Amino acid sequence: MNNKSLAIISYITIIGWLVAYFIGKDKADALLKYHLRQSLGLAIVNIIFGIVLNIIAFTVPALSFLGLIGYVFIVLWIMGIINAANGALKPVPLIGKMFEEKYSPADKY
Repeated sequence: MNNKSLAIISYITIIGWLVAYFIGKDKADALLKYHLRQSLGLAIVNIIFGIVLNIIAFTVPALSFLGLIGYVFIVLWIMGIINAANGALKPVPLIGKMFEEKYSPADKY
């Protein structure tokens, strides 16, 4: 499997990220490392957002409509997959800049 395919797979759930990480760790290039950082950052923000939203919805049920904001994460994941498929090193909008340099598990190889 080439690095572009692994970069795309990294955006498909945490399991996809783990598969891309462990299969590609011996032959990682800049594209794979970059998209591993972006997809992990997106997953972390999505999980934190989900937890906070559940607490808010449990506390104030009238605010449960805020769950519709979750569709933004689907759009961001699709944009990340498109960037990976095109071989572009572009950050995911809104949150991608936070994870460009901060966390890089792929740099440990």
